[in-house]
Amino acid sequence: MLKNMFKKTYTLLDTKYKKSDEPSVPQGLWRRCNKCGQPIYVDDVKANYYVCPKCHGYFRVHAYRRIEMVVDEGTFEEWNKEMPFENPLNFPGYEKKVKAAREKTKLDEAVVTGKGKINGNDAVVAVCDARFIMSSMGHVVGEKITQAVERATAEKLPVIIFACSGGARMQEGIVSLMQMAKTAAALKRHHEAGQLFISVLTDPTTGGVTASFAMLGDIILAEPNALIGFAGPRVIEQTIGQKLPEGFQRAEFLLEHGFVDKIVERAQLKDTLAQILSMHKMPSNPARRLAPEGEAAESFHKRMSDRDPWETVQLSRNADRPTALDYIHELFDDFMEFHGDRCFKDDGAIVGGIATFKGVPVTVIGQQKGKNTKENLKRNFGMPSPEGYRKALRLMKQAETFGRPVICFVDTPGAFCGIEAEERGQGEAIARNLFEMSDLKVPVVSIVIGEGGSGGALAMAVANEVWMMENSIYSVLSPEGFASILWKDSKKAPEASRVMKVTARDLYKMKIIERVIVEKEPASSKNIAVIAAEMRRGLEEFLSSHVEMTGEELAAERYERFRRM
Repeated sequence: MLKNMFKKTYTLLDTKYKKSDEPSVPQGLWRRCNKCGQPIYVDDVKANYYVCPKCHGYFRVHAYRRIEMVVDEGTFEEWNKEMPFENPLNFPGYEKKVKAAREKTKLDEAVVTGKGKINGNDAVVAVCDARFIMSSMGHVVGEKITQAVERATAEKLPVIIFACSGGARMQEGIVSLMQMAKTAAALKRHHEAGQLFISVLTDPTTGGVTASFAMLGDIILAEPNALIGFAGPRVIEQTIGQKLPEGFQRAEFLLEHGFVDKIVERAQLKDTLAQILSMHKMPSNPARRLAPEGEAAESFHKRMSDRDPWETVQLSRNADRPTALDYIHELFDDFMEFHGDRCFKDDGAIVGGIATFKGVPVTVIGQQKGKNTKENLKRNFGMPSPEGYRKALRLMKQAETFGRPVICFVDTPGAFCGIEAEERGQGEAIARNLFEMSDLKVPVVSIVIGEGGSGGALAMAVANEVWMMENSIYSVLSPEGFASILWKDSKKAPEASRVMKVTARDLYKMKIIERVIVEKEPASSKNIAVIAAEMRRGLEEFLSSHVEMTGEELAAERYERFRRM
């Protein structure tokens, strides 16, 4: 009898334990994450920007929720809330499907457009909502986006579009296809008017939306792990039978392959957008802001040491020598790095983005070496590939559109000369930089901070002025390569360095460069602040004298500079 009592009690406890494994919770308070399967408290998800607190997976956000998250409260003015419905193909059941989507979502169509403020910065905002027929782009979606862009162009306002779509709306056939061209044409006019377009790619961004407005941003941001691609993974697998790599077409994949500037966590998205918007406003009277402060420095050529050129070569390659990023962080505020050439890859050997100098927006670009083996492998030892030069040029052309001065930091033993670099057009990429930089309509200054090797360096030094650090070098080839070609003996590199005229002192005398940044002690992490102070003084002088020149004057000055050589 006692045994039966224990057995009954155990059975009841076991039943209770098994039931507790499957939580019974009030409807509306808990949900199961559709990514990790774990139970999650709804209020926690809302407070966490609709990100799962367990697996950190991103949930899709309704259009008005997105607006609440990024637009200042009470500032959003919606445009074209209702637009007339049409069924251009008389597709059976289409009207009923749209009506059902309207009832379910309380939206008139799959995109919400309007104007608002983001941390006080005015912007036109368009947000796609995947609940409405997967936010596919029919003629109403295309028309709403086009009208929003046109109005932004007329009012001289930046545009931000949050893409989330399955692509073209099949029920509208060729009419849907035409929206791709229509939205792209409106954005082209917006760009030609010198206005900013930020594209934010969310999950999913596919098909005709990817192949039109979504990938045309001056700056393209993406949410983590968002699916982004033209043909979806399932379509690719079923069409060509090819197994796709892990992470294929995710935001991180696109960043690595050069198509996205930056991946931004949802919690930081509003502040990131606000920073970008504020840095695209040129302050009034920038020359006054940039005017040099304090006494002029003693003439630099009187303070240079008289080192042997080969010693200078060795110092230019010193592992402790500050890199481009070191100087960028020392000299500029609010630096935001952008990535990719929009064609193939993001090259770690070149870094670049936007920043401010004394409150004035600038574009900064540098050839970047590593400080240890791991970093050097990531940066390819500072030897850029074609995609690196194309990224640099993309950022320079972007600077030209928005009237920002360009500051380049040169530090490379030379352009990468591997098979893959030749396959992707290394010579063409360098030549294209020389071609386009010669005519940029904004001030350009290039500073050789370490090695300035051959055409790989020149591709970032077609500038109004070129400066050199005292212990840097700038040459047609490395001394070792020079000695090998002319004397068939690379061991004669020290002798070659003396006849090549590679030092700052030599090149200043030859009028190849305009300024030398003196190093009382060879540049290192210990004295970078002292060196940056002199560099800052030079930038103040250069920028204050050049920011108010016309684009034609700047291009003419650059042309004449090289014409004299």
